[in-house]
Amino acid sequence: MSSRKRNTPAIISSPRPASFAPPKPPGTRSSHVDGRPTTSTGTYSLDKILAGHGGFSLGNSLLVEENGTTDYSGVLLRYFAAEGAVQGHTVHIVGAGERWQYELPGVVGDAEAAADSSKDVKDNQKMKIAWRYERLGEFGSGDSVSPAPRRIPSEAQDSLSQTAFCHNFDLTKQLSIPTPSLFNCITFSPTVSDNDSGLVSILENLLSKLRKSPKDRIHRIVIPNFLSPLVYSQSFSQPEHIIKFFQGLRAILRQYFDQVCAMISLPLELFPRSSGLVRWMELLSDGVLEMAPFPHSVSMAAGSGRSGAATAQEDQPQGMLKVHRLPVFHERGGGSSGSRTSVDDLAFTVSRRKFVIKPFRLPPMEDGGDDQPGGRNESVSKPTKADLDF
Repeated sequence: MSSRKRNTPAIISSPRPASFAPPKPPGTRSSHVDGRPTTSTGTYSLDKILAGHGGFSLGNSLLVEENGTTDYSGVLLRYFAAEGAVQGHTVHIVGAGERWQYELPGVVGDAEAAADSSKDVKDNQKMKIAWRYERLGEFGSGDSVSPAPRRIPSEAQDSLSQTAFCHNFDLTKQLSIPTPSLFNCITFSPTVSDNDSGLVSILENLLSKLRKSPKDRIHRIVIPNFLSPLVYSQSFSQPEHIIKFFQGLRAILRQYFDQVCAMISLPLELFPRSSGLVRWMELLSDGVLEMAPFPHSVSMAAGSGRSGAATAQEDQPQGMLKVHRLPVFHERGGGSSGSRTSVDDLAFTVSRRKFVIKPFRLPPMEDGGDDQPGGRNESVSKPTKADLDF
């Protein structure tokens, strides 16, 4: 008996409709590690070291600590806010007032950016001093065999070329704000009746703005000079209020994980890292960076050419950058652990048109002449004829 089934209708599979991914918000792109949305900090070199995702992952906070009385961390936060304003993001400025938004650096034009990039290429070609310096590449390149570069699809290249992910800024220019309504300046009185009412009002203001915001709107929270006596009263620095504020901020970041990111600066001159309060802030933050500017004596030596720059064409670094923590997103460590390149010896350079973070390199040993101080004749004298005779 035949095993063929009779009167069975043929099943014709209809083609599935093509699924189109929703457009990404401006100023964001997917991480090449795990596809999570990321945005730029406004500093290209800082984007490269943030857990290997090529940007600042949304839903996370970054605590920038600074030693001394300088304000390099404020420059970093201004780049972060200016990048958000250019991309059309909502920028929440806490405690600094409306004047702070008018001090953001302006965007460098395409012609000026091309001239700067060509200058950087020429400087990189002049860095080949000795065979040991030729093997030193940019931050992120391995010491042994470098991995093969990933091929980017043509669609991704077209999308990247249409909208810039990270812009160049000029500190001497003022940013022309396209839409003033994108800024939300949260101010409060330094002296309040309830100790933590000011910090609680900050969280309530942020929640109210996020609930009324569209789902595709990106928000950046900027808190410059946190707990500064010029803005915050002494009662604000109580540990129970600070811990409650950081826990509430972290809850907001986790709830709106695809819309919000935060960057906070803290002066270590007033609150050292050895204190328990600062340690709690670091534990409740996803990333922690410490900026240690060079003292004035070292800066004067840098002007004379004796500094951490490898060549005379390079800009002199203003200080060291210590990475205490980077956001970890998966079991592989998010690119922060297991990396073959150390992130311990990093230096930052602030100039008119760039904020660069790169490995700290000692300059090559220059052999001084006979008449120069520090030359060979000061330590070793010339042999005389009597010394050469046996």
